[in-house]
Amino acid sequence: MKVLIIEDEQPAVEKLERYLAKYDEQIEVMDRLSSVKESVEWFRSHKEWPDLLFLDIQLSDGISFDIFNQEDIRLPIIFTTAFDEFALDAFRHHGIDYLLKPVTFTNLSRSLKKFSDMKQWSDSANVSGAIRHLSGPSYKDRFMVKHGQHIRTIPVEEVSLFFAEGRTVYLVTNEGRKYIIEYKLEELEKMLNPKNYFRVNRTFVINIQAIKDVVVYTNSRFKIISDVELDKEIIVSREKASEFRNWLEGRLPEDLSH
Repeated sequence: MKVLIIEDEQPAVEKLERYLAKYDEQIEVMDRLSSVKESVEWFRSHKEWPDLLFLDIQLSDGISFDIFNQEDIRLPIIFTTAFDEFALDAFRHHGIDYLLKPVTFTNLSRSLKKFSDMKQWSDSANVSGAIRHLSGPSYKDRFMVKHGQHIRTIPVEEVSLFFAEGRTVYLVTNEGRKYIIEYKLEELEKMLNPKNYFRVNRTFVINIQAIKDVVVYTNSRFKIISDVELDKEIIVSREKASEFRNWLEGRLPEDLSH
């Protein structure tokens, strides 16, 4: 296994390398980087990338998330940091674990075991994954949310709707629980399977399974009664009314072009 270490504290780098060698002598450290700039240049100049990335949050010239803003890096990452407030962002960037400093050998071993288990599962799923890729686009199947100091995942089928209040977007579960998520409704439209989710207006995206009733409203519009209680009405906009009817019948825009 090949790994890359991005860490600006030399003692932390040396400690991590000792732990990696202790865990498995076959692990190869491809390089050690200490800044956002150096990391971006490394990924742009190397054709071979590591199997696993160890990444600190605070680097010598900024926050490591800035690397992802400049380069599309899709690698499993184990974050090593002294700060716990970045956990949600870390998991959004292919983070498989989040280790708080000082990193212990026990915690690192658990993270590496987790990576090994995930890789084994991924390898066994390669064939079915390729079939899914060829058969059509893939859609998001779960969301990461923060609840107090805890991080949890919510399967997409457990989401009744999304709605926006100003710049804040909320996810509402089938049980009526609300969580703030860091996506815009425009982004969610591309992430969600259009067979199951529909953006009815500028404020709401709803799951078809969460619709309890549809009532004819004024001016050729519709009012949606959902399974979850809300303090606001869900009105299908006039511009979306025709498309909404087709969606309820299971007819998507691409179906209507044939």
